[in-house]
Amino acid sequence: MKKYKFSIDNTPYEAKILKVEGDVISLELNGTLYEVAIDKDDQQTKTPTLVVQAAPVATANDVPKTAPAKALGDIKSPLPGTIMDIHCKVGDTVSIGQKIITLEAMKMENSIESDKAGVVKEIKVTKGAAVMEGNVLMVIG
Repeated sequence: MKKYKFSIDNTPYEAKILKVEGDVISLELNGTLYEVAIDKDDQQTKTPTLVVQAAPVATANDVPKTAPAKALGDIKSPLPGTIMDIHCKVGDTVSIGQKIITLEAMKMENSIESDKAGVVKEIKVTKGAAVMEGNVLMVIG
């Protein structure tokens, strides 16, 4: 049995839901018993419950001993913006995770890090240049 207390225009009410059978609710409102029929069209649906399955846990046997470096090639812009700074030059050796470009997008500075290890072969942008998502910024060989 559920109890609810509420007020309407400063008049207190106490409702007790006694039972629910199909479309009929038996309730007591301020000591008076009522049978209330629920219109199927107006009945609220319950919020679905999200069931999340646990992700499989990786073991030491599942992980390679050394992570392979990504293939050499293009570094592309992950989002549209303006090049604020270039942190390397042609001929520099870069490693995975090294900050190579600062890109301003939506008034925020974003660090673009190399996902490849190698030597910078070509820089295709200049400071202040506007770029679109997917534009090639740099080539690493």
